[in-house]
Amino acid sequence: MSEGDSVGDSVHGKPSVVYRFFTRLGQIYQSWLDKSTPYTAVRWVVTLGLSFVYMIRVYLLQGWYIVTYALGIYHLNLFIAFLSPKVDPSLMEDSDDGPSLPTKQNEEFRPFIRRLPEFKFWHAATKGILVAMICTFFDAFNVPVFWPILVMYFIMLFCITMKRQIKHMIKYRYIPFTHGKRKYRGKEDVGKAFAS
Repeated sequence: MSEGDSVGDSVHGKPSVVYRFFTRLGQIYQSWLDKSTPYTAVRWVVTLGLSFVYMIRVYLLQGWYIVTYALGIYHLNLFIAFLSPKVDPSLMEDSDDGPSLPTKQNEEFRPFIRRLPEFKFWHAATKGILVAMICTFFDAFNVPVFWPILVMYFIMLFCITMKRQIKHMIKYRYIPFTHGKRKYRGKEDVGKAFAS
């Protein structure tokens, strides 16, 4: 291989200015994501605020309904992945490999492991809102449609999808929200120490 064949290298073997710029930009972005991880409520409030701003923008512009519909379908898809277990119990019925959800009351506690963790759900939902917001700045995405049909179709799709998900949850007896392991308490210590 000759000099400059690797990704981001310039002719003299040093990383190019553009490559260094985007690498540094990615590091700053990742740093902000890492810092935001423990602040779940704040992250979701910001996302809901962005969503509200997006809805106001679409309302005031009176257009971009197909972009909004696509955003709704994308968020529905993310939500279903958030509610689903990482390992589908319907595929694990016959095999005993790996962890599975408890099916009896007296089985060992196993926390619910999601197919899409909360942080990735938030990150993808926020990126989706930002991409949809950017799309509203371009007339090419303003496809004329009769929006009440899209609303009815989305409501129907949401109801059918959630009904199927709830049936799956009932059939395999799992709840997508765990509140931790049940704690058992023994006899209470009265606080008296025996002197020998």
